[in-house]
Amino acid sequence: MGEKKYTVTWNKRVDKQIKKLPKKIAQLFKLLVIDLKNNGAIQKGWSNFSSLGKNKYHCHLAYSWICCWELKNNKIELEVYYVGSREGSPY
Repeated sequence: MGEKKYTVTWNKRVDKQIKKLPKKIAQLFKLLVIDLKNNGAIQKGWSNFSSLGKNKYHCHLAYSWICCWELKNNKIELEVYYVGSREGSPY
């Protein structure tokens, strides 16, 4: 039986946020997406990982940069709803 894989999605607003990231932070975001796809929402290996409430999580990509995501449908879909500076974070 194969390993469970997760689907990671985001909307056009997050696409715009990604384009504004510094190159190094964008590369870290790509690595986080790979980890989310392979291992799911719980990412204890990432800096400052924590739960933000029911099925919502976040971690730091660097000191001033964060990513937030939510576990959706049947627990195999993850949706990134914010990536950017801590100052603009939705929590």
